[in-house]
Amino acid sequence: MFFKVLVSLIHWFQPFLVPTCFIAAWALVLSMAWRTFEITRDTVKQAKQMHQIPCADCQFFTGDYNLKCPVHPMTALSEDAIACPDYYER
Repeated sequence: MFFKVLVSLIHWFQPFLVPTCFIAAWALVLSMAWRTFEITRDTVKQAKQMHQIPCADCQFFTGDYNLKCPVHPMTALSEDAIACPDYYER
């Protein structure tokens, strides 16, 4: 009795199941593609901003792990150093 009801329910849902799975699969693929695009866009934006940091070309930059810049040690190699007033090119 239970199996007859189950089989009849499966036969009733089957025409709706294939299109639903098709749409769900494509929604998943498009969602992953969109997320990949967003991650790439954000990474490029962050990389462009980080390349504006002038510390590596500054005369006061030491390259030492302990003291990167004696003039501004707290902001050296950070986003705050983009507009450094003491930047002096080598």
